[in-house]
Amino acid sequence: MGSVLAEVAGSLASIGYGLAAIGSAIGVGIVVGKTVESVARQPELAKRLTVLMYVGVAFTEALALIGIGTYFLFR
Repeated sequence: MGSVLAEVAGSLASIGYGLAAIGSAIGVGIVVGKTVESVARQPELAKRLTVLMYVGVAFTEALALIGIGTYFLFR
């Protein structure tokens, strides 16, 4: 009985990390897409918007790293 519960918990952790990775990928896509739209509208702000985009991508990817950390923690 205990091994079955361990397998279920491991599977749930894998699913949780997968969802965290998908969410992070969607978030990065939105951030980069909006940055491209903004640069297309105002090219003179390209450098500033690019820096802000990298900050947004870093925060979004931090969620994926937290997800993989919890995966290994609860595995």
